[in-house]
Amino acid sequence: MGVVMTVGQAPSAEASERLLDDFASGQGKSALGTSWVGFSDTVMGGISQMRYGFETVHGKPALRLRGRVRLENNGGFIQVALPLAAEGQVLDASGHQGIRLWVVGTPGSYAIHLRTSDHWLPWQYHSAPLPVTPSWRQVDLPFTAFARSGWEVGRLKPEKLRRLGIVAIKQAFDADIAVARLSFY
Repeated sequence: MGVVMTVGQAPSAEASERLLDDFASGQGKSALGTSWVGFSDTVMGGISQMRYGFETVHGKPALRLRGRVRLENNGGFIQVALPLAAEGQVLDASGHQGIRLWVVGTPGSYAIHLRTSDHWLPWQYHSAPLPVTPSWRQVDLPFTAFARSGWEVGRLKPEKLRRLGIVAIKQAFDADIAVARLSFY
């Protein structure tokens, strides 16, 4: 099963959907009660630059990540991440099929990263490519579309989720991505 993109208005929340954030508050606090945090490859010596914030983008309240991804010094990413549960806890999303979000921006190399309680090292996560276009699009990323990164990690276990990241990665470019409604479907 691959990535599904649709065009049009955001559907009303379905009973099976679990809202993570609709960015309506503009304060960075998710529907889960956790807060977004940004970081870049500078944590490991890279020189990528980033900024993020909460603003209205093309009429929708959104989280916006912008910056310059650089590959020098073994760098290559900027990221905003959302803890999905309190420290040391996990979120069980096993009753859902994947992640649904509305996204717009400058095309480039973007991904969604998921970390679980099985991921201990910074380079361990599961990743799915995130297609970005200059117009708002709904994107559905089934859990089966997430590939592992880090040789010690097995399959993605949605019942053990800890963090979700929106990442511009692995390509030198000027990133600009905005995400509206974000949920499990």
